[in-house]
Amino acid sequence: MPSALPLADPAPLDGVLPASVLEGADERNFGVYLHVPFCRVRCGYCDFNTYTADELRGAKRADYAGQAIAEVEFGGRVLASAGLPERQASTVFFGGGTPTMLPAVDLISMLGAVRATWGIAEGAEVTTEANPDSVDAAYLRSLADAGFTRVSFGMQSAVPRVLATLERTHDPERIPLVVGWARDVGLQVSLDLIYGTPGETIADWRASLDMAIAQAPDHVSAYALIVEDGTKLARQIRRGEIATPDDDVQADMYELADARLVEAGFGWYEVSNWARGAEGSPALEWDRFASRHNLAYWQGHDWWGIGPGAHSHVGGVRWWNVKHPAAYAERMLAGQSPATGRETLDPETRRIEGVLLRSRIREGLPVSTLTAAGRTAVAALIAEELVDARAAFGGSIQLTLKGRLLADLVVRRLLDE
Repeated sequence: MPSALPLADPAPLDGVLPASVLEGADERNFGVYLHVPFCRVRCGYCDFNTYTADELRGAKRADYAGQAIAEVEFGGRVLASAGLPERQASTVFFGGGTPTMLPAVDLISMLGAVRATWGIAEGAEVTTEANPDSVDAAYLRSLADAGFTRVSFGMQSAVPRVLATLERTHDPERIPLVVGWARDVGLQVSLDLIYGTPGETIADWRASLDMAIAQAPDHVSAYALIVEDGTKLARQIRRGEIATPDDDVQADMYELADARLVEAGFGWYEVSNWARGAEGSPALEWDRFASRHNLAYWQGHDWWGIGPGAHSHVGGVRWWNVKHPAAYAERMLAGQSPATGRETLDPETRRIEGVLLRSRIREGLPVSTLTAAGRTAVAALIAEELVDARAAFGGSIQLTLKGRLLADLVVRRLLDE
């Protein structure tokens, strides 16, 4: 969750939603995102809305679960007053920051509030992010016993000097331990990796991939390092202390990741995400191993985002909360919406966002959602081997491997009107 928030209309303090959110609500899933904005240290590359103990200024980590629960209850009242159909949460995702900086009982109580307010659908996906050095076996067992189904570990790299450049604090040798503990209590496991760190070699990246694959996770995310303005890393690069990430090297690393993961039985379902295939079969079990919560973002479903800086989307209305935990606490104490800005997307903006998001996923973008000019662009994209020809003739825009490397270019061409 980037720290910079967009400019838009003021959000009403009562959170009331327009009648337009009712249109098509029965066809949209509902998810809940709970942002936990705490980290032990701030990594130099991170631009997310997170805070170390020294940065809280007027907020207490011990009070946070109660504040988040207050927003869950507030959200329940807002959605009910809007006349939306009752929808249980099909996915719940605890992100951060480091959610597991909180005691397990706090995460469990927050999940309990979601269950009491909206209900949790049978077979729902319930995920928490975790740093490898922020959990032990007992912590993970407590989460599994409370209904969590999945944990996403921030592995990032298997190479100590790469982790040092990223200012990550865990020992890579801890990865097999935490994965084993999660497996022992029945949790699905995802590993998050970062590639293209200054000074990281292809051999380093191969070692990280090999270590991740050796853990037999259900899911792997691999993201190119992006240098965000205002971060420590950006300042280090500007001063010449660290080299700028090389786009060509990052492209080579992406191709290596896809090759190694496919060889190991994974398949891509979004540009930066791969899910494990069914045992003994090349087919993917999407519902079991893909991140259904993230797919809901890319497919345009509804979600309520809880916590400082969290974003929400319901029926084409999008809003985002105040950023600092102290400001968030004040809003919740006053019984007011924590939202600081809101926008209602018009049909054309929603269509454009649909092209941007759905083109990134394997199931593809329906050709029918494109304008005449966009459909005209498809032939050239096929000729340039950026879009799969067979899928396009079947009515769906699906990226090739080359197209995934140039996904932003593909989107611009599809929207070049």
